[in-house]
Parts: sequence; C-alpha cells; structure tokens
Amino acid sequence: MTAEESPAPARPAPVWQRHRGLVIALAIVAIIVVMVLSDLPVPTSRADDIAAERSVMKEVNGDLSPCAFAVGQAVGIWRLEESGRLSAADRAPTPGLLSDDQSACSLTNQGVFDLSDLQVPGTAAGKHLGEMVATTLLWTTSDALRVVEDVQKLMVAPGDAAARRDLAREESVLAKDRRTAQAQEAATDAALGVHLPPVDLPVVPPPSSAG
Repeated sequence: MTAEESPAPARPAPVWQRHRGLVIALAIVAIIVVMVLSDLPVPTSRADDIAAERSVMKEVNGDLSPCAFAVGQAVGIWRLEESGRLSAADRAPTPGLLSDDQSACSLTNQGVFDLSDLQVPGTAAGKHLGEMVATTLLWTTSDALRVVEDVQKLMVAPGDAAARRDLAREESVLAKDRRTAQAQEAATDAALGVHLPPVDLPVVPPPSSAG
C-alpha cells in the first residue's frame, strides 16, 4: 500500500458525542430552568391588575347576593314573629322560605360554591383579596347559615333559650367578620392605590331579643 493509498486519519468525534453525559446533564438543567421560569408570575401592568381585582370583586358580590338577602329575610321573619306582627297567613309559608334561606347560605347554592372556588390574582393586592374572599365564605357558610338555622329553631320553639343565645352570638360574629372583610378590602385598595367596589356584606340588625 503506497502512501497515497494509506487511510486518512480518523476524524475526532463531535464534542457532543465525546461528552454525551455532560450534554444530557446540560439539557436536563435547561428543561428545569424553562419549567421554573414558566411557573414564575408573569409581570402585569397596574391597569391589568386593577381590572383583574375589579372583576374579582364583581364576582364576589354577585356570589354573596343570595345569602345576603337570605339572612336578612330570616332575621326579619323572626323579628316579626317575636313582636307579634306575623299573622297566621304570613306564618304559613315561613318554613319553606327559611329552608330556601338555609340553602342560599350553604355550599349547595351555586353562588356560594363559586365563591369557594374563586381564583384571585397572584399579586400583593391579590393576597389581601384572597383573605377577603376567605372571610366572606366564612360569613356565608358559617355565620349567616347558623343565624338562619337558629331562626328555624325559634319559629318552632320560640321559648328555646339556647337558640336565642346562639342567635345573639351569631349576629355579633356576623358583624365582626363583616368588619374583617372590609379591612381586608381596604388593604387591597391600598396595595393598588384605588378604591374597588365595596364588599357587599350587609349589616344584619340584631333581633330585639339579642340584648
């Protein structure tokens, strides 16, 4: 075999083949970095933040509306009954009305269920708003629901002293959680530098026997 016919020297393997383990490791790191970056909050403009928070408040107030009406109706029925202003004809439909009120403040109500599943923006203002949503859920499914249930007991047994005490106590808790929700909304407003629509938790007048 002449010099001209001698085989050409072998070309070195590409770097990616000679350091395959390193390349694979770098690829894995790159994938992890992409996954982490995709999970980071996406910066949004202040206008977008405000629009998102306003949208949440609109939904919160819409979801609260049935229970807010229901607890006011329940307390109103009991005040009329206790003061002797509820006629027999008016009293007849009250079991059905109170049953509807009870449903309106429980998770069987679509609005309350939607409230329990409401997503808030992952911003500083959204943190306060999320706390407010949790408080309004407590106001509906615990405070207001117990008020309605106490009224149901009292309409059957007006002399139930325990139910009277519970009703007075729950009215106080309703007011306390209402103030908490308002403070949490105020913190949301401060974080955004705007005034959002107020949380629509009504003042529930205490029954005349609450004192």
